[in-house]
Amino acid sequence: MSETRPDPDALLRRVQAEERRGRRGRLKVWFGASPGVGKTYAMLEAARARQAEGGEVVIGWVETHGRAETARLVEGLPRLPPRELEYRGVRLAEFDLDAALARRPALLLLDELAHTNAPGSRHARRFQDVEELLEAGIDVHTTLNVQHLESLNDVVAQVTGVVQHETVPDRLLDDADEVEFVDLPAEELEKRLHEGKVYVPEQAARAVHRFFRRGNLLALRELALRRTALHVDRDVRAYRADHEIRQTWPVAERVLVCVRPNPESERLVRAACRMAQGLRAEWIVVSVESPSQPPLSAGERELLAGIHKLAEELGAETAVLSGERVAPTLLAFARERNVSKLVVGKPHHPRWRDRLRGSLVDEIVRGSGEVDVHIISGEPGEARPVSRATGPPVRPDGAGYAWALAVVVGCTLACAAMFRRFDNSNLIMVYLLGVAFVAARHGRGPSALAAVAGVGCFDFFFVPPHLTFAVADTQYLVTFFVMLVVSLLISNLSVRVRAQAVAAREREQRTQVLFAMSRELAAARSAADVADVASRRVAALLRGTTSVLVPAAEGGLHAISGAMPAPREVAVAQWAFEHARPAGLGTDTLPGASAAWLPLEGAGGVQGVLGVSPDPALLPLHPDQLATLATLARLAASGLERARLAEQAEQARVAVEAERLRSTLLSSVSHDLRTPLAAIAGSASTLVGDDALPEADRRELTQAIHDEAFRLNRLVTNLLDMTRLESGAVVLERDWHSLEELVGAALGRLGRTTDGCPVEIAIAPDLPLVSGDGVLLEQVFVNLLENALKYGAGVIRVAATSEATAIRVSVEDDGPGLPEGAEEQVFEKFHRGVRGGRGFGLGLPICRAIVTAHGGRMQARRRLPRGVVFEFTLPRLEPPPLPEPAP
Repeated sequence: MSETRPDPDALLRRVQAEERRGRRGRLKVWFGASPGVGKTYAMLEAARARQAEGGEVVIGWVETHGRAETARLVEGLPRLPPRELEYRGVRLAEFDLDAALARRPALLLLDELAHTNAPGSRHARRFQDVEELLEAGIDVHTTLNVQHLESLNDVVAQVTGVVQHETVPDRLLDDADEVEFVDLPAEELEKRLHEGKVYVPEQAARAVHRFFRRGNLLALRELALRRTALHVDRDVRAYRADHEIRQTWPVAERVLVCVRPNPESERLVRAACRMAQGLRAEWIVVSVESPSQPPLSAGERELLAGIHKLAEELGAETAVLSGERVAPTLLAFARERNVSKLVVGKPHHPRWRDRLRGSLVDEIVRGSGEVDVHIISGEPGEARPVSRATGPPVRPDGAGYAWALAVVVGCTLACAAMFRRFDNSNLIMVYLLGVAFVAARHGRGPSALAAVAGVGCFDFFFVPPHLTFAVADTQYLVTFFVMLVVSLLISNLSVRVRAQAVAAREREQRTQVLFAMSRELAAARSAADVADVASRRVAALLRGTTSVLVPAAEGGLHAISGAMPAPREVAVAQWAFEHARPAGLGTDTLPGASAAWLPLEGAGGVQGVLGVSPDPALLPLHPDQLATLATLARLAASGLERARLAEQAEQARVAVEAERLRSTLLSSVSHDLRTPLAAIAGSASTLVGDDALPEADRRELTQAIHDEAFRLNRLVTNLLDMTRLESGAVVLERDWHSLEELVGAALGRLGRTTDGCPVEIAIAPDLPLVSGDGVLLEQVFVNLLENALKYGAGVIRVAATSEATAIRVSVEDDGPGLPEGAEEQVFEKFHRGVRGGRGFGLGLPICRAIVTAHGGRMQARRRLPRGVVFEFTLPRLEPPPLPEPAP
């Protein structure tokens, strides 16, 4: 029997989707074809049934529209008080989002999803309030009519003749957990309207005349049924995926729509959205930048940005393409993305333009090959316009045209000097050179003027009869025509090359910004370094001010790069951080802010927010700039996350190291301090408890107490010295010392411990004095000699020699030596020799720390055939001259 294994990637996506659904509230939409079908009534009936079952239900906002039966259902249900706002002297009541978030009911009723909030509200639209409630984990029931769906806006306007300005992105209906279709036959709805159950009588009369015509109701009902069926189809496919129902599917469709900055492009976007929904296909909206197209004005850039934003709201992927010609660039992208259907707009320009410049649609169709091309009709002005920039109109560059005339005058003067010395063909070359110069510097319009003026001047001044436009030889007419055509071609090609150079330079700048930021982020070590890199690069890109805010330990946000913004801006940034969505300038959330706040979201969540106040001259931002800004934000988020993980790893390493040191210290203290204390206590108790002890035994016990107390003092001194050295609290008391005296003092401190172990001292007789702290340097020799006595055997040798810039000292023994590779390990704190023994394992680390503080170096090396050598260097300095003896 064949075994089918589930796709692990599909399982992971399903688990992640279930986790997201588990954190979010559930959304149920009561969906209808038109007002009056009973959506609010059905929602309230379901709410009362839920309340009867013991569930918590709260009304956030419900519109009864004066309907008595609807008002009766509202009675008995808890209701949030409305929030009052004042706008232009009028007090308006709105849904109180903050009160709902503070109360956090299990189920909130929020009527009219497409409602536009009053100015001054947190969000411009009620559906944005719903999204925030869902993110907070609150279940929401709401109502929606089909004419308010964004993708159907133009269809509804065409059917009913009424343009709906309050629209809702389709994604809300697509992402709803449940959609219940509330239906009513057209006859019944007309009856309810005449009975005053939908609107009051005055409004009902206008509604019947303008909207509630029978044909309109039937068409809206069909649209609503189709849209509901589409949602049901998604539910069926999700059910099959959840239950591993495998079925053969054809190759996936993919729809590509090409838009230009004109209002008709909205129709293309909506048509492509419906086509993609019907085909259950991915869809992409692109615009093409080409030197063959005129540059975009500020208003056209804003219009194009609005079209891209509309496409994103409808669920499309957007992109901006660059190429020499529109059709080849578009078709190359379509084949690269495996597009099956290409949607373009029907041209409305005069036919002669196609004959003169070529038809873009015809070029796309002829080159499409296996890609189906859909040409969508649209009449100018029938689409809902997108707001344009309100700046002054763009005027022609007068200086460019003046330069064109000046260049023609200059060419004419040059030709006058050449006249009768050179052939007329050479004079034509001078005028063509002038046209090329004007085209390269001032664009297409001035160069065309230079071409026409050049032909006229050539005819007037240099073609007989002179100083008149009359032509004696008709062959010159051909010359004039060819000269004009060549001039215009040179002008067009020069302008195109110039535009290509500008586009290439802009692409290079964007690529350079991304590359430079990636390189700098790779070198950044802390969150502040990452934030500084991101702020500097974004500020350079948009010629504005930036700041990066991250969570503070005490709560809220604080700036780690740039100035701390005003409290109002901080509130906007806090909202963007908490909801992982852009807010502020240029967005639909709190658009009155002076900066745009982008969440820096990484794999581990939102790391902070990036605030951007671009140069007003760049507003609205081009889609390419928006895409680059989003990429920079993602890079900054990754850098912040990497810095945070590195900091956590360092904290974990320090914690592990501290725990290891603590355990080692406790182990050492429990053994090495208790041992001498036990010996001291035992000897002292014997002395106190037995007065008849012989004198020899009494001296032996007293000497044992002395030796163990001395040993205990060295252990505690080593602990204190290591602590002082690591904290940097040691200040060197430098003076000039003899190494021979330091070694002798160290041997004197060791006393009887050196009995039975000979110590050889080989110090060069010409060894100069050393500059250092005598007490600490003596401690170095004490620790090294004590280590040799503890672990070595045979003779201990101490040697010192002088070099050009240093004094080299070594202490060696004939003991078992060090294991291979342990030369650095012996200098670690609390490390003990291979044979164990007493002590904390701090002697050698203290020696290295003291030598390092004096500017020297210390190392250990194995001595063959046995033994070990500890060697250190001290800087050789010239001692001050000795004072002259007194006379």
